Amino acid sequence: MKVWGITGGVGMGKSALTELIRSRGVPVVDTDLLAHQLVQPGQPALAEIQSAFGSHLVDATGQLCRSELAHIVFADASARQKLEAILHPRIRSSWQAQLDAWRTEGRPAAVVVIPLLYETNAAPDFDAIICVACTGDTQQQRLGQRGWTPEQIRQRQAAQWPVPEKMALADYVVWTEGALALLAAQLDRFFP
Repeated sequence: MKVWGITGGVGMGKSALTELIRSRGVPVVDTDLLAHQLVQPGQPALAEIQSAFGSHLVDATGQLCRSELAHIVFADASARQKLEAILHPRIRSSWQAQLDAWRTEGRPAAVVVIPLLYETNAAPDFDAIICVACTGDTQQQRLGQRGWTPEQIRQRQAAQWPVPEKMALADYVVWTEGALALLAAQLDRFFP
């Protein structure tokens, strides 16, 4: 099974590329979704986060107050490292288990979307890596449409490697400016 990794900066178009890949019948596991699952009520990671950062981060229904946690960890690198120590090993174990299941099923290819692929030293686990990129102006516009402030954007960018570094290390770069047809045409050049 050929294992593809997808990375790129926040707001760069990873979700759009992922949907195109899924439409081609290739299975995809998204580590952002895994992270959301790992902090659901009753999950051990949620209890660890609550212990490490305070009970005020869990609301009356048992849900993680994600925006409050983001405010803490993106303003303080040591807090972010503490959170990553709780979540990253679990996330890695989950996507590796999913890949093992797809190998057992005999799937010819699979994709893992990992925004922090290089930052977590996951690159050796992949046969090929795609970096998704766009201009800084487009990234700012997309994140602004999500309601993020300039400070929130700056903090999240600072928490990741610069996109040009990721592009330089990737096997393929997909540029996400323009229509989905242009994105699909780029993918057609190298992806099954």
